[in-house]
Amino acid sequence: MELTGVELRRVRMPLVAPFRTSFGTETTRDVLLLRVVTDQAEGWGECVAPAAPLYSSEYVEAAQHVLRTHLIPALAAHPRLDAHAVAPALAAFKGHRMAKAALEMAVLDAELRAAGRPLARELGAVRDRVPCGVSVGIMDSVPRLLDAVADYLDQGYLRIKLKIEPGWDVEPVRAVRERFGDDLLLQVDANAAYTRADAAHLARLDPFGLLLVEQPLAEEDLLGHAGLAEVVGTPICLDESITSARAAADAIRLGACRVVNVKPGRVGGYLEARRVHDVCAAHGVPVWCGGMLESGLGRAANVALAALPGFTLPGDTSASDRYYRADITEPFVLRDGHLAVPTAPGLGVDPLPDALAEVTTSTEWLPR
Repeated sequence: MELTGVELRRVRMPLVAPFRTSFGTETTRDVLLLRVVTDQAEGWGECVAPAAPLYSSEYVEAAQHVLRTHLIPALAAHPRLDAHAVAPALAAFKGHRMAKAALEMAVLDAELRAAGRPLARELGAVRDRVPCGVSVGIMDSVPRLLDAVADYLDQGYLRIKLKIEPGWDVEPVRAVRERFGDDLLLQVDANAAYTRADAAHLARLDPFGLLLVEQPLAEEDLLGHAGLAEVVGTPICLDESITSARAAADAIRLGACRVVNVKPGRVGGYLEARRVHDVCAAHGVPVWCGGMLESGLGRAANVALAALPGFTLPGDTSASDRYYRADITEPFVLRDGHLAVPTAPGLGVDPLPDALAEVTTSTEWLPR
């Protein structure tokens, strides 16, 4: 393919309810979308960088700047345009994995649309639908948490993930277990809110039979997680620490985790996410697909990824209405606790022109 240009589009999507984690509360998502135009097809990408550098060092303004100033010009200068060429073309630029992932996603979408191939098949999917969990933010009271969990279970979600932080951990977990029983698939996510000194406290979660405790310590603290795994019986899952397939291999070798959360934006794209999956599968480590409050574009790609064989735990691939009253694509709808894997070429979904226009706050066209 030959690149014609790239459109950078910012959209503002209000959440149906505030979503609180250990590092902050979100009420609206400021999304950076990319539309790659080539001589053969167009493709869409979604940058999952949040508004502020709280989850990681990346944030949406910086992502747009590095794309405009460095990444897109470097890709435009590359002699061949295909998805596998994106990472090598951008390798000189350190970090900015979420921005790189969005550009690779758009190129991959265009390439697959031109070839008439769906993303799921390209990645190696083995299922036509994927089981879905839901992430429940930190609440202002336990009764409100129990009402929220009950509602999600009534909707058909197969797994519940509770966001936790110091002061909101053991008691909420106990309340959910007592209310909904031991058969509920239940896990917790700390978003790096604890320290090594909290090991004994985190071990108090062991009696509740959780699937996993996700990213309890800081991103860089692999040795701390390995030490924590010797004290805490609940399987440790890493999220922020897994920035590449190599990082996953190192974490597994050190004994820092027994489960891995795969987020394509965090590792630099869907092709690297597949490599993370392959590394984990080779070591017998289960993976699941994490979420970053994606629109229907990113959700479509995540559902395709979650259909790979190593994704044996329900992910955060929730239905569109979990976060948005109106999506920018046809909504993903939960049926029997599952979402269908798109089968059309590329991502398998397209933005709805009117819905996209309604939430767009700016556009920027960058010709080759």
